[in-house]
Amino acid sequence: MTTHTPKILVADDDQALSRTLSWILRENGYDVVAIPGGEHLFEHLAADKFDLLLLDIMMPKVDGLQLLQRVKTDPRYRDLPVLMISSMPPEEATVRSLGLGASDFIPKPFRVRELLARVRAHMKVGRELHEAKAEVRSRTEMLDILHEVTSSLKPDEIFQILVRRVAQALRISRCSIILATPHESTGTVVAAYENPKLQSLGIDLRRYPELRHALESGEVVLVQDVASDPLYEDVRTEWEGQGRDLPCRSAIAMRFSLKDQPAGVFFLRSTSEDPPLTAADVQFAEQVITAAVAALEKAYDLESAVTGQEKLRHLAETDPLTNTYNRRALTEKLEQEMDRAARYATLLTCMMIDIDNFKQINDTHGHLVGDVILRQLAALLKREQRSPDVVARYGGEEFVVLLPETSITESRNFAERILKRVASYDFGEPGTPVHVTISIGLASYPNEKVTDGNSLLQLADNHLYRAKSEGRNRFRD
Repeated sequence: MTTHTPKILVADDDQALSRTLSWILRENGYDVVAIPGGEHLFEHLAADKFDLLLLDIMMPKVDGLQLLQRVKTDPRYRDLPVLMISSMPPEEATVRSLGLGASDFIPKPFRVRELLARVRAHMKVGRELHEAKAEVRSRTEMLDILHEVTSSLKPDEIFQILVRRVAQALRISRCSIILATPHESTGTVVAAYENPKLQSLGIDLRRYPELRHALESGEVVLVQDVASDPLYEDVRTEWEGQGRDLPCRSAIAMRFSLKDQPAGVFFLRSTSEDPPLTAADVQFAEQVITAAVAALEKAYDLESAVTGQEKLRHLAETDPLTNTYNRRALTEKLEQEMDRAARYATLLTCMMIDIDNFKQINDTHGHLVGDVILRQLAALLKREQRSPDVVARYGGEEFVVLLPETSITESRNFAERILKRVASYDFGEPGTPVHVTISIGLASYPNEKVTDGNSLLQLADNHLYRAKSEGRNRFRD
């Protein structure tokens, strides 16, 4: 039996990069077809079957994003994983690419290990999606459900899809998913067909004998007549004592597991107006939940991966002492804001802030108190910032604040307010306040002295030096 070699199509006008990329991928066991640019992309897609497309965004003769949009709107290639590559600013390119349906974005210059990891991950997702679809292609209803489930990336969305599609397929009015583990007395309803807005309702499992039995035994519970089944003997007495009608006619309770651990119950009920549930319905529900578990596990893995990736990114760009952006992140943010200000002809102001006599504060009160003051000043600056502003620790006792779309007058008012806030704030440890003042240098773009981010910082630093030399506790621009 022959083994399928994954085939990748590379569309990039940079021939040197394309050759390097192709060599790396071939060395790692992939079959690669490289084309110069994207003019003939669809001819190649139609002529062969590819497992992945690597597509450059910025090419001289054709727009990579427009090609991506055409690929994703063509039913033949809708499920083809597409990884966009570009030297555009990562934030802007990622948002635009993912918004058009790309699987991922890789910035140039790329790191080889990261590139290969992303290629492997999306190959795996694409392959699993293909296998799942092939397995259920003969069952139209199942295919429709799975297609909708696997198109969703969030667990709560998958839960909602399952209860809606299964209830509709079985023509029942009540279908829900309850998260709980064996021997717990409470559970959480995360989705209910009869109430789509309900997403996190706590319930007392002691009132649901079918749920308890399914959770504790792992057996599928099929009750075809709630009015006579002995499982409901105790709760029927309770319902009668409360003058309540039977809440359902028949029921199915089916435990499901995630990562081989019991996670909850798939709960189906029919009312007197619905057809009663049968063994055939059990079989259908089992097939659905078994197939959906794989999608749910991927969704939870992705959720964890995204959370982990966000944490790593936060650690990489955050100053650990002050929880503001660090200098490396500031450099990236400044470059992005300079590009945006130049592109849209808007203003950008940079504030360079330095704590006055900070060495004397450290010598007098100790470095631990100095660290406390740095954290307190950072927190004060973050409280005063607007959502588009950037607060970063530049180094030592220096901070930088970027103020996009802010005029000279507005930045002066902001600097004046910060000076007053700092001068009136009780810095240091409780009971032993330390009087702190700051000096500020302001610089704005556009300015004939500013050509890039470094020159903007240098100009702000020059104005900070003036503020220091003229007496401190003031700003200069």
